[in-house]
Amino acid sequence: MTDGNGIPLGLAVSGANRHDMQLVEETLDSIPMLRPIPTEECPQHLCLDKGYDYREVRLGVRQMGFMPHIRARGEEARRDPLHPARRWVVERTHSWSNRARRLLVRWEKKAKNYIAMLHLSFATLIFNKLISG
Repeated sequence: MTDGNGIPLGLAVSGANRHDMQLVEETLDSIPMLRPIPTEECPQHLCLDKGYDYREVRLGVRQMGFMPHIRARGEEARRDPLHPARRWVVERTHSWSNRARRLLVRWEKKAKNYIAMLHLSFATLIFNKLISG
């Protein structure tokens, strides 16, 4: 999960054979900073792709205080110049993390070691982002 600038906010590690929808709550719970309390005037939005279009995900996200924005499966993507898609931010961040060969292929057997390498990679990304302005 990233913010609008591609800075990682939270993560959940699992096997590649586990569907993303099963990790939504774990990923959102892993965000280390406190969230502001959502209000009617200032709700907290969560944008997800078609892979999360399940009733359980929508209910779980609402219970966590987010307003879900999930494109329905089978719905055609529309080109709206006023509201452009922002998925590229997440894909770009994944690409940055994949520059570290150690993360591209997971060699660590212990999840703690792999998570430590992810945190080091994220810290490097944030440091470089701060330096570049």
